Amino acid sequence: MIFGQQDHEPTRHCGLPRRLLAMVYDALIVIALLIVAGFLALPFTQLDTRAGEDLVYSVFVLLVWAAYFVYCWVRMGATPGMRAWRVRLIGSDGAHPGAAACVLRFGVAMLSGLALGAGFFWALFDARRRCWHDLASGSELIVEKRRSDRTP
Repeated sequence: MIFGQQDHEPTRHCGLPRRLLAMVYDALIVIALLIVAGFLALPFTQLDTRAGEDLVYSVFVLLVWAAYFVYCWVRMGATPGMRAWRVRLIGSDGAHPGAAACVLRFGVAMLSGLALGAGFFWALFDARRRCWHDLASGSELIVEKRRSDRTP
């Protein structure tokens, strides 16, 4: 049984457009989180320190970014952006994936983006709409039914 779904319900795999919409929502949260993290790092950095130019600060920014996603995926099975679009992350057993799988998922997602989005566009060709990071981490995104469509 898939987490949050009944056995008789077909699984709706999450397509690329819904993924992208959830990513836009989460990007707003990540930007705000990185601004706060940047302010907290000010006593330890110079005022002109920039991610991409300073290695230590770049790693710090990447860790904050990763922590947001890994925490949300492990604890709730979804980020706030994913929840807004009724998207849930599940592992191969139907439960929330563990921390190691989520860290791997984040890392491969970064590589997918660096490869001009090729890893994300892979979902257009996969029968279950999985991206590279889904395949690498043994996880996938499903679309949950609306509350009004669920039976008690």
